[in-house]
Amino acid sequence: MKTRPGFREEVASILLSAAEGLREAGCDIYVVGLADEDDTTIWVTEVWKTKEHHDASLELPGAKEAIGRAMPMLTGEFTKQELSVAGGLGL
Repeated sequence: MKTRPGFREEVASILLSAAEGLREAGCDIYVVGLADEDDTTIWVTEVWKTKEHHDASLELPGAKEAIGRAMPMLTGEFTKQELSVAGGLGL
C-alpha cells in the first residue's frame, strides 16, 4: 500500500497495533514491512487459515478502528496478490 508522504511510520504503527488478536482470529503470519526504495510504501504479508477467517477478521472492532484511522493517510493505491501456501518455514 502507498501512504501519503510523511505518514508511512504512523500507518505502520497502526497496522502493528492491530496485530493483537489476529492469531485467535485465524492468522498464522502477519508481517508489516517498509520498502527500502521509497518512503511511502508498506508491504503487509498475511497467512490465514482460510479466506473466511480473513474476511471475518475485517469485521472485528479493532480492525475496523485501525482501518478507519489509517485510511486518511493512504493514497488508495494497493497491490494485492493471493496465493495458496504450499509450505515453508514458520507455518
